[in-house]
Amino acid sequence: MKRLFTFCLTFLGVYAVSNAQELYKPRDVQQAFKNETRSETGLPGKNYWQNHASYTIDITSKPPSRLIEGIETINYVNNSPDELKYLLFKMILNIHKPTAVRLRPESKDYFTDGIIIDSFNVGGKEVPWKEISYYNTVHPVALPAPLASKDSVQMKIKWHYDVSEKSNREGMIDPTTYFLAYFYPRVAVYDDYAGWDYTEFNDALEFYNDFNNYKVNITVPANYIVWGTGTLLNPDDVLSPAFSSRYKSSLVNDDVKTIASKQELESKKVTNQAKLNTWKFKANNISDVAFGLSDHFVWDASSVIVDEASKRRASVQAAYNDTAADFHNMVKYGRDALHLLSTTWPGIPYPFEKTTIFQGYAGMEYPMMANDETYADTTFSKFVAEHEIAHSYMPFYMGINETRYGFMDEGWATTFEYLLNKIHFGVERAQQFYQQFRVAGWINDTDPGQDMPIITPGSNLTGGGLGSNQYGKPSLGYLAVKDMLGDELFKKCLHEYMNTWNGKHPLPWDFFNTFNRASGKNLNWFWDSWFIKSSYIDFRIKNVIKNGKANTVIIENIGGMPAPFDLEITYSDNQKEKVHYTPEVWKANNKQYSIALNSGKTVNEIKLLNGIYMDANPLNNIWKPTTNTSGSK
Repeated sequence: MKRLFTFCLTFLGVYAVSNAQELYKPRDVQQAFKNETRSETGLPGKNYWQNHASYTIDITSKPPSRLIEGIETINYVNNSPDELKYLLFKMILNIHKPTAVRLRPESKDYFTDGIIIDSFNVGGKEVPWKEISYYNTVHPVALPAPLASKDSVQMKIKWHYDVSEKSNREGMIDPTTYFLAYFYPRVAVYDDYAGWDYTEFNDALEFYNDFNNYKVNITVPANYIVWGTGTLLNPDDVLSPAFSSRYKSSLVNDDVKTIASKQELESKKVTNQAKLNTWKFKANNISDVAFGLSDHFVWDASSVIVDEASKRRASVQAAYNDTAADFHNMVKYGRDALHLLSTTWPGIPYPFEKTTIFQGYAGMEYPMMANDETYADTTFSKFVAEHEIAHSYMPFYMGINETRYGFMDEGWATTFEYLLNKIHFGVERAQQFYQQFRVAGWINDTDPGQDMPIITPGSNLTGGGLGSNQYGKPSLGYLAVKDMLGDELFKKCLHEYMNTWNGKHPLPWDFFNTFNRASGKNLNWFWDSWFIKSSYIDFRIKNVIKNGKANTVIIENIGGMPAPFDLEITYSDNQKEKVHYTPEVWKANNKQYSIALNSGKTVNEIKLLNGIYMDANPLNNIWKPTTNTSGSK
């Protein structure tokens, strides 16, 4: 009987969630649910699949020459149910071609000829690589024979390109320091809802990658150090014994070590003194790789325990020009970030073996790498580093389609950044920082593009609307769910989502459905109002109705977003009372909410306080009986 009762409760709970309000889905996503690659429970469908490749890449760089030469072997596995007549390649560095479409103008030193393919071989046969004028950063290539479902194909590509003199996400940091990203032809994602990802890179939208295995060998002159994604396989081959020993010691110790100082680098004794050294790296089940190289960047390193249960450590490294004062503290900032990300928010052990913060000009994340600027304000330096490292979880642990749904990674990185800043700086300062950098630009800008639904694909947005939809707005939405569910249940739902979808390609509906299932609640009313509809944050005290000694406060939700708020009541004896209301109050009626005040005391003032949920018009958030302008009775 007890088991039957439990089953009935479970069934009713699942039934309530599964019969929740239907959320809008694009037609291609609807088809994925019909094909059962996705499910309404938030679990991958019984027919879920994703493709995979293994890359072996050899590149050579000989600064100050800007020429990068590469050769790669790709073994691509078609796990889809479809026969593939062609493959689509991502050629991101073609953004540097003068004819490429970009969202902003660029200076002459940004331009190059892009990636030049020298040869392309499929299954041992040479295949023409034809230039296609109407594509920039994507390139379809017909296969000699269709690639059957569950079959694989091996390709070999030889290419070269010039590093851009102007550094952005990648390029020359200085004449002998390069940051190499997107440097290789990569097979685009072929997925279960949109097929090939034809989204062009426009220097603003970010990326969508499969999880692949990589072996990367980078050959550089003596006295150059290479930092990058994955395990450095041969430190004893490329570093002099003393420096290799320091490096290996840093992997198992908490203290910050200088592996190679400015003076030691100037002595030309840090690396093996062969004419050329090949640095070998390996990384499996990862979405991309990036590398930095320099003959004069200082190298600091340490490590930190990221998994208390297993005592697993992750390495934290920094590579920088000695003149960058803030970077002398960067390993400490990185250690703090990995510890807090692993133990507090999101509270999942850092999933990779290391992170390296490389001094550049991008403020940009890569798997196990960050390309960050130097700042005079060390607080801001820490803030930027922490944000980029937070991206290790989204999109690199979770295979987010950033080009289409950037809010699924930028919004979470912004959320983790805020939650960690509360620990670092206290609530008040963290809130000020968050409002200044993440919310004010959206809420103070009345351009209609700012109020487009968060779910709007990034490729359909530009300017401030794109930034708001990816950073501040979704972050506030995630924090609002946290406020409503409470920390314990919110973390349970977040962990269920991350444990279910890491190493895969979650869509927004997978996230929504997972939270619904894990919480046992119908949250679709919230997802719809916050993420699917056009809305913004604007509350007002519409009315205060007196009924004897009682008062009823009518709060109007003008903007439509179900955000939390506080009501602060000041009585005639100057006593104050503050009551918090979670977004749950908007569930039944998202336009208006009534609050009964039954203290029997005379009210002098009522304030509606939004905290980080900045109000578009705070002037109508105060009520006084003598100066009321909100139509109170």
